[in-house]
Amino acid sequence: MEIETRRSFFSKVTAIVALITSAPKLFSQQTAPSVGSPASGGAPAAGVPGGDGPRRAGGSSHTHNGIYFFSGTGSNDGYPKDDHILVTDPFEKHVTRTMDALKKSVERAGCTMDSIINLQVFLCLPLADGIPMPTGKARFDAHKAQYDALNKIYGTYFSPGKAPSRACMALEWIPGDSLIEVVGSALVIAPPPSTVPAGE
Repeated sequence: MEIETRRSFFSKVTAIVALITSAPKLFSQQTAPSVGSPASGGAPAAGVPGGDGPRRAGGSSHTHNGIYFFSGTGSNDGYPKDDHILVTDPFEKHVTRTMDALKKSVERAGCTMDSIINLQVFLCLPLADGIPMPTGKARFDAHKAQYDALNKIYGTYFSPGKAPSRACMALEWIPGDSLIEVVGSALVIAPPPSTVPAGE
């Protein structure tokens, strides 16, 4: 009993010491927000998630150690409010707009579609009045139809043999009237020029 108590005590002490010693390193890796980012008070860039369209709470894209991490790119991200589509619009339109928004986002960060390392793709069926939600096997078949439609469009955005590793999941709901959302990371191959004036 006494040995277990000592182990527990030393495990806690070790965890606290590790936390304290790693904190300065963790905070030193944080970078200041770039000009034009919402955190810096500037206007977000147009044509990318958070640009002309609404920015969803919690979603942010950033570059760290040469990797661009993007989150929450859906079929209405980067599009002006008057160009938004609805969940009742064809699923293929949602896929095309999402992939176009993703392409703009990664290119703006100095990446290409072929430099995407991995993607997580989330799909959902339309939740709207007047559209019955399938159940049982019909629901499975509806998601399978979405998956097949996704694959026909998805492959056209990458060079042969360059599609990234991918996971695809079905959800109940995606914010922003989108039937698809992508999250992932890409290798930065040509960093964009700094927007901070020289001498600062």
